[in-house]
Amino acid sequence: MATSCDRMNKIQGHPCFGGNHHKNGRMHLAVAPRCNIKCGYCTRKHDCANESRPGVTSRLLTPAEAIAKVREVMASPVVGPIIKVIGIAGPGDPLANEETFETFRLVGEEFPHLMKCMSTNGLLLPEAIDRLHDLDLHSLTVTLNALDPAVGAKIYGHISYRGKTWRGAEAAEILVANQLEGIRRAVEYGMTVKVNTVFIPGINEEQVPLIGRKIKELGAFVMNIMPLIPQAELAHVVPPSPEKLDAVRAANETIIGQFRHCRQCRADAVGLIGQDVTVGQSACVVPG
Repeated sequence: MATSCDRMNKIQGHPCFGGNHHKNGRMHLAVAPRCNIKCGYCTRKHDCANESRPGVTSRLLTPAEAIAKVREVMASPVVGPIIKVIGIAGPGDPLANEETFETFRLVGEEFPHLMKCMSTNGLLLPEAIDRLHDLDLHSLTVTLNALDPAVGAKIYGHISYRGKTWRGAEAAEILVANQLEGIRRAVEYGMTVKVNTVFIPGINEEQVPLIGRKIKELGAFVMNIMPLIPQAELAHVVPPSPEKLDAVRAANETIIGQFRHCRQCRADAVGLIGQDVTVGQSACVVPG
C-alpha cells in the first residue's frame, strides 16, 4: 500500500486532485458507453466539438483503439510531456463496462508511469474495488449527490443492479450504501478519493454539508461541488449562480478541502483543464 507521502507526491501531478493544472494534463479514454443508473440531469444524445460537459464523446473507443490513442498522444512533442493521468469517465459508467478494466490493463503494461484515474457513480464499486486495486488505480472519483434516499429519489430515475431495475427511494438507498462502502474500501486500499456532488438548488442543497462530513469521516481527500447543468428531467431547475456556488464551497471548506478548478470535462478530454486539444476527433457525432 502506498504511503501518505507517496500519495501526496503523486497528487502534485494530478490536475483534478489539487495538482498543478497549469502544467499537468490528463487524457480521458471514452471506452465505457453503458450506464447502470438514470440521473435526472444526464443526457448523452448529442455532442459537438465546442461542447464541454460530462457524458459526451465524439467517438467511442475499443480498448485496442484507446491504447493506440495513448501512444499517439504520448508521442506528441507538444502534448505528450504534459500528460500525467489516464482517466476513464464514461460516457457511461466505467464499472458497467468490462472495457474499462482491459483498457487500464493495457495502459499499465505499456505506460506504467502514468497515473490511472476513474470516475464512477459507485453502484458497482464494492464488487469492483479489488480488481481496481490489482490494476494499480491511483485516483478515484465518486459522484455522490445525496445521503437521504428520499432526496436521491428526486435525482435518480432508476438503477439497474444485479439483474433488476429499482426505482424511487429503494433504488437510492442501494446506490448510497454502495457508494459509501466503495469509498471506504478505496481509502483502505490507499487510493486517493475525490467526491463529486452536483449542486441542485431546491433538491439537495441541505445534503451537501452532510455529504462533506460523511466523506471526510470515510477518508476522502477532496470534495468537488459542481453546478447543475439543466437538462433531461431536471432541465427546469435553475442552476446556482457563481456567487451561490462559491458561497456553498466556502461553507463546506470548513469540513473538507474543496476542488475549485473543475470544468465538468467531456469523456474524451485531452490536455490541460480548460485548454483541451483535439486529437483525431470529429464534431457533432451522436455517441452510441
